[in-house]
Amino acid sequence: MIKKQFLIFTLLCNLSLFAQDYFPKNDGVTAKNTNYTAFTNAKIYITPTQIIEKGTLLIKDGEIVTSGTSVNIPKNAVVIDVLGKSIYPSFIDMYSSFGVEKPKRPSSNSRTPQYDASRTGYYWNDHVMPENKASEKFNYDSKSATELLKAGFGVVNTHIQDGIVRGSGTLVALNNKNGNETRILDESSAQYLSFRKSVTSRQSYPGSIMGSMALLRQLYLDADWYAKGQNKTKDLSIEALNNNKDLVQIFDAGSRASILRADKVGDESGIQYVILGGGDEYERINDIKATNASLIIPLNFPKAYDVENAFLASTLSLADMRAWNQRPINPKILAENNITFALTTHSLKSPKDFKSNLIKAIKHGLSKEKALEALTITPAQLLGKSNMIGSLKNGSQANFLITSGDVFDEKTTLYENWVQGKQTVLENMNTEDITGDYEFYLTSNSFKMNISGEPNKLKAKITSAEKTRGSKITFKDEWINIAFTTVDSTKQEFIRVVANVDTNKNLNGKTIMPNGNEFPFYAKYIEKEIDSISKSKEKKESEEEKIFPITFPNNSYGFEELPKAETLLFKNATVWTNESDGILKNTDVLIKNGKIAKIGQDLSDSSAKVIDAKGKHLTAGIIDEHSHIAAVSINESGQNSSAEVSIEDVIDETDVNIYRNLAGGVTSIQILHGSANPIGGRSAIIKLKWGESANNLIYKKSPKFIKFALGENVKQTRAQNNVRFPQTRMGVEQVYMDYFTRAKEYDALKKSGKPYRKDIELDVLAEILNKERFISCHSYVQSEINMLMKVAEKFNFNINTFTHILEGYKVADKMKAHGVGGSTFSDWWAYKYEVNDAIPYNAAIMHDAGVTVAINSDDAEMSRRLNQEAAKSVKYGGVSEEEAWKFVTLNPAKLLHIDSRVGSIKVGKDADVVLWSNHPLSIYAKAEKTLIEGVTYFDLEQDKMMRSKIKKEKNELINMMMQAKNKGLKTQPIKKKIKEDLHCDSIDNEHQH
Repeated sequence: MIKKQFLIFTLLCNLSLFAQDYFPKNDGVTAKNTNYTAFTNAKIYITPTQIIEKGTLLIKDGEIVTSGTSVNIPKNAVVIDVLGKSIYPSFIDMYSSFGVEKPKRPSSNSRTPQYDASRTGYYWNDHVMPENKASEKFNYDSKSATELLKAGFGVVNTHIQDGIVRGSGTLVALNNKNGNETRILDESSAQYLSFRKSVTSRQSYPGSIMGSMALLRQLYLDADWYAKGQNKTKDLSIEALNNNKDLVQIFDAGSRASILRADKVGDESGIQYVILGGGDEYERINDIKATNASLIIPLNFPKAYDVENAFLASTLSLADMRAWNQRPINPKILAENNITFALTTHSLKSPKDFKSNLIKAIKHGLSKEKALEALTITPAQLLGKSNMIGSLKNGSQANFLITSGDVFDEKTTLYENWVQGKQTVLENMNTEDITGDYEFYLTSNSFKMNISGEPNKLKAKITSAEKTRGSKITFKDEWINIAFTTVDSTKQEFIRVVANVDTNKNLNGKTIMPNGNEFPFYAKYIEKEIDSISKSKEKKESEEEKIFPITFPNNSYGFEELPKAETLLFKNATVWTNESDGILKNTDVLIKNGKIAKIGQDLSDSSAKVIDAKGKHLTAGIIDEHSHIAAVSINESGQNSSAEVSIEDVIDETDVNIYRNLAGGVTSIQILHGSANPIGGRSAIIKLKWGESANNLIYKKSPKFIKFALGENVKQTRAQNNVRFPQTRMGVEQVYMDYFTRAKEYDALKKSGKPYRKDIELDVLAEILNKERFISCHSYVQSEINMLMKVAEKFNFNINTFTHILEGYKVADKMKAHGVGGSTFSDWWAYKYEVNDAIPYNAAIMHDAGVTVAINSDDAEMSRRLNQEAAKSVKYGGVSEEEAWKFVTLNPAKLLHIDSRVGSIKVGKDADVVLWSNHPLSIYAKAEKTLIEGVTYFDLEQDKMMRSKIKKEKNELINMMMQAKNKGLKTQPIKKKIKEDLHCDSIDNEHQH
């Protein structure tokens, strides 16, 4: 009777609920349903913390009317008894593309770069599209909706997943019964952003993450200028951006590092983004917490690798292996650190994978209460819709799940998902659970049967006399049908059973033998007891889930605890001071509080750890003036000037080249922008504090530098389809003249006190004119070197450093007169046409002319042996050993304006020192200890122990992965990864779209 009443009720709902009064009715008479529906005897989760035992939930017109243990049920209510079942709020996915087709790349055979926007009346960059609206592209997809409903979701926030500024999203209820007039809860629910370009445009800029960051910064400045009515032209994109500013701002970062980048941009513009993470937030949880950002977290955990091939397994990085082991703990760590987060199906192959991954996260420590919060009240709060969705409070939409028990239990069945009061039946709620163990007898033989699986997909395992019989089972309309083979499997004969279930889960029916004879059938249900064996098995399974410690950085050679500054006393060393004292024999150096405290003989300090340095050499740390390690982007090549970008935005503190450089005695580097354009981006001057976060590597009060470039690279000599200005060396000069003229005019307007449009690029160039920022210029040919010095003198500033400067020996006198330094290679020549005149005596000749000379690497491998590169100047040009050593220590410090802090061993300077096993210019010398500010970041003996520990950890992880495969878990193939070292001409290909 209840079923019939319910069917009539559902039909009436379909005809009338949510119907608009003014819509014509052409398929029958207009009817309005005024009935209630009451769900009784349920365990009701109003919120994750407000739970009603054996309560009633009353709904009407798609909303929650009331709930409790003593609800007055109206007479016109359909009553559904859900005794023993649980009711939860339906889940919410804040980050989805449901119903919105992903834009496709237009077909084009052209390889010519596009530098200008393809639209007019909009922002100058095609990848900025705040005017886009997901509601205008939305088409409800019932099939996809059903998949999400099966996963427990009732509401999704969808958007166009394309571009840097993607426009507004739409909040949609997964209501398969009604139309968009009721499904769409908010047509402009949030504004979405990312660092990735749109596939719909070939516009080159931005061509890097740092370019995307700069574009967003400038966009926000332009939007503010526009809002003040200062713009003289119409810009529909900026108008849309300003109209969307009060919406929730959701940023697709996709990784721990990019969360910090996105938050940095937002903070600078006064915006607190809600940020989509990547699942690796646990690696720098303190940094993530410091952003104060709420996160959206995907549950796409890596599969174990198929490691049976020992050769392929040896190519796996420890970082990738740890990701498989550690990522399931990410939600737990976020929760422990009180970081607000919602969960999403984003990046999963299918929504049906969501529950298994969520259960894995719960097994790894995420509480069920936090899991439910992250799927209900948290996304509702972040979207500003707590009064409508996310809970079962009175007045909320009737979006709820009916389950057989704990929604996060593997064995729990999700029966129904109600959205806006509309029922979607996923499993028959009245179907008995027949899974478990049974015993029965047949023709004097004893049988054991285990039934497992979902009601619509059951499996039976039948054994007798320790022999497993082939079997098949179905359960429909309260009747069980079982077929299993006879003892003689060669005859292919089957015994059939038809039975139903009694109140004690026992099976009663009949058996039909292969010959047609029938016998009564009775199978007794065996209650499972949680015995010591089961507990032991559970304990063993938990022990198998070993989680390896997180290190800093979380890859090979990382520290389990960050090293701290020590008081150290080096005794009886040969000390290369780089000061007037020269080289001191049998000398002690005391390091205290991160500084060089004392230099002398017979020093003592009761708090110091004494290091016997007899027969060894102590020097200042090597400084590489020109490096491209420790960054994820090097070039922003989308324009001929990229002064607006900064390498500081893209530092990669996990790059193992930092550790390798420390092993070569390097303590500081300048990470330069590449040479893709005449005016490049701003530099990052960092200390190689291995294990620290990216921001902690940057020098405090760092001198301001920018990269310029001359020659073949900037005029794109080797480009196949070169259309960008400049294309000649003459054109390069005109780029500088034009930009500095504009910067001079801009600076004058800025200083006048009149209103002006803030331009990040021109601000940076104005700093050069005001002698607040220094230029390191990539250079080769003497004519261009002369040209740039003349341009600088015309605008009354000096070039700080010519880097590479392989024809410096031709113009050393002019360089001296201009006051510019030279940072060169020791002996590179003839690797391209404009280098044909290079000679290995270059450094010595410039040095003899009075130019401050440094030897740089511009190469991740060479930087590990700059001590040997410096030694070549002794051979080529007869430079003294002491002066040659300054080429990689004090002189680059002078060029970088950090020589008051580093570059020599002097009392009061930072304790950035290296203890060498031999003469530092010798090919036999090894860095035994490399210190930065009194912290030992590299130790040769510690390195040996680390290598042994890494080997052991990898072997353990390989064994764990093999065990996972043996348990039947899915694995992924090993794909060999080759990390590309970045150089002057490297392009950020991964960022393109």
